[in-house]
Amino acid sequence: MRISSVIAFSLLLTACDNRPDNEILAEAEQNAADQALDDGKIECAINGESDYTRGCETERLAGEDGVTMIIRHPDGGFRRFNVLTDGRGLEAADGFDKAKVSIVEDGKIMVVVGTDKYLIPAKIKSDAKPESAAAEDPAATADEPVQAGN
Repeated sequence: MRISSVIAFSLLLTACDNRPDNEILAEAEQNAADQALDDGKIECAINGESDYTRGCETERLAGEDGVTMIIRHPDGGFRRFNVLTDGRGLEAADGFDKAKVSIVEDGKIMVVVGTDKYLIPAKIKSDAKPESAAAEDPAATADEPVQAGN
């Protein structure tokens, strides 16, 4: 079931009462958000695009050297990242370009590699700052502690 279908169904149920029920709407939105996180898809802007779409799929593989996250693009391309355990989030597993990680909002990081950008759900450590706060603090860097994952 698509996220939009869940929300539309919830709105139809609410319309039957002829008054909005904020609790039902909030629950439907939370269910849609939970499903979005569980389906392995993330928002991405590939090849320098400015608009993000929810078209990239993630896959996590555990091996002897740690966890690798593969992000597959809608056009068939992909990028591999090492999931770091030191609080820095991700690093590019291969290729020339380095991954730049920044916190964009609570529970989400932006990873930029070359002309590709990804918005990834993440468990952010309490001492990390969002990108807007980091911009105000010249001492803050893109290497602020974050933990990527679904």
